[in-house]
Amino acid sequence: MSASPDLRLRDHAYSNFTQKLLARDISPGQIVSQRELVALTGMPLGAIREMIPRLEADGLIKTVPKRGLQVLSIDLDLVRNAFQLRHIIEGEAIAVFCKAATTEEIDRLTAQHRDIRQEAIAHVSPDVLQRAQQIDWAFHDRIIDAMGNPIISDIHRVNAIKIRLIRNSDTRMLPELVVPVLDEHLVICAALSARDEPAAVAAIHTHIESARRRALGLQEDFR
Repeated sequence: MSASPDLRLRDHAYSNFTQKLLARDISPGQIVSQRELVALTGMPLGAIREMIPRLEADGLIKTVPKRGLQVLSIDLDLVRNAFQLRHIIEGEAIAVFCKAATTEEIDRLTAQHRDIRQEAIAHVSPDVLQRAQQIDWAFHDRIIDAMGNPIISDIHRVNAIKIRLIRNSDTRMLPELVVPVLDEHLVICAALSARDEPAAVAAIHTHIESARRRALGLQEDFR
């Protein structure tokens, strides 16, 4: 059964909102009205009203009486909580993936990382940087989705938005981080190739901890 027009509009409005948020057209902590969201997203007021409960449930906005809607604020608690959730979910997901993924898929992921790493060693152009970032995000999304649990996938997607908001440009892959991040992924891939579940879990936890330390360090610099 296809989604109703109202549901499709609500989902489109949600997608537009998160894109504007990640692009920093909407700032963390900003107070906005429903009509400002109409202007920002280009969606009708009805769709905006429909998406607000979903945004509130996902923790991306909250209603402030007599003021409007406040966008999620970035603070140290958010950093710690978001990465703790990631640590829990991805540790379980990589264990499942290690047992269930085909050798062909693991080999494809490994080759994909090696190829972009070779390009990055030569020169981290804007195109290489963008593709490396997409490979990074897609790798984690694939591991989560392979669990076949839409509840966990939805939680992961929302948490990923929050993590990408944490000092937005600083949590994206910077040129100097491309090779180190890909190397961390390749350690995970090597454990997957060996079907070494404990090593795969340890490797992904090390990778997440590296990202958490960078995010916390940046946050603490601005306390």
